[in-house]
Amino acid sequence: MKTYDDYVLPIVLDRLCGIEGIAEQRRRIVPQARGLVLEVGMGTGLNLPIYDHRAVDRVIGLDPSTRSFKKAARRAAPLRFPVEYVGLRGEEIPLPDASVDTVLLTYTLCSIAEPGRALAEMRRVLKPDGRLLFCEHGRAPAERLYRVQRWVTPMWRRVVGGCHLDRDIPKLLRQGGFRIQEMASDYVLRPWLLRIASFQYLGIAQASST
Repeated sequence: MKTYDDYVLPIVLDRLCGIEGIAEQRRRIVPQARGLVLEVGMGTGLNLPIYDHRAVDRVIGLDPSTRSFKKAARRAAPLRFPVEYVGLRGEEIPLPDASVDTVLLTYTLCSIAEPGRALAEMRRVLKPDGRLLFCEHGRAPAERLYRVQRWVTPMWRRVVGGCHLDRDIPKLLRQGGFRIQEMASDYVLRPWLLRIASFQYLGIAQASST
């Protein structure tokens, strides 16, 4: 599986996460990033061309797949702000407390092995007035579809880099110490077969005061 994870999976994820519908969700949230940005799960850098270069000082990309950084580096080459790469998981963020203006999550919480621990780290590194921007897929509201998600997830995880179809994203954020300020949710891919992976949560959160 190491050959698949290192060479095939980054290509698969780049294609899946770049299809229209998914790409439109990225375009809605990524330009809202400001200042020093920590992008957790940068992957191949699909978000890099979408940042507002006038608002971003620097982007730190965190991802365990260091091979994905080669493609990310090509996307970063023409940008007007520096991009740094850190080959670690979301549960391991090597940054000081309260040092980041924006944490960006796009299709990342689905595949983090320990989302609670990772969110605690994101909360730690965010400044008191910092924001967490999220664009994630997860648990569908229709009970029948949710049952399908739960049934498919064990097989799906093995093919799509540990991705869970059925995670309750708002619940994870609240449990991780965040208060959701704005959120929209809907299906973005209409064919029923694709709906198991297309219920999206898009919004802004800040660290809870308690």
